[in-house]
Amino acid sequence: MHEQILTDRQRIFGDDDPDTLTSRNNLAGAYESAGRLDQAVTLYEQNLTDCERVLGNDHPDTLTSRNNLAYAYQAAGRLDQAITLYEQNLTDCERVLAKDHPDTLTSRNNLAYAYRAAGRLDQAITLYEQTLTDRQRVLGDDHPDTLTSRNNLEAARRTKDV
Repeated sequence: MHEQILTDRQRIFGDDDPDTLTSRNNLAGAYESAGRLDQAVTLYEQNLTDCERVLGNDHPDTLTSRNNLAYAYQAAGRLDQAITLYEQNLTDCERVLAKDHPDTLTSRNNLAYAYRAAGRLDQAITLYEQTLTDRQRVLGDDHPDTLTSRNNLEAARRTKDV
């Protein structure tokens, strides 16, 4: 279904239309969910390049595209590439959206997750602590994202203690 939607949007609106970019991102996500990581990474890479060219580096859709590619890199075991993109994305989110924006907090959490996956536990724990503190302040103690942060921090601490 996603393949047909992308094909139709390309035909009707062209490759550079924002809705076409969204469809390409969605198809990459479907590939990723299906375990077709090579295809997902290729589409995410193309989509990020196109988003940067068409929308600019600071557009929210570009930030989302960069995050999605980083996640796909991580899923494919390409942690160094994932961490580089997550670090860039966090810097850009803080500059464009502000340090307390929910998307920035998600970006920080994602970078911490990649650090943890790479065995960089001290860096992961520091970011998880910061993210938890900020989510408690911005979203409240009972928000699902705050609870996720609490869980992630404790999991990283347990991993370090092992």
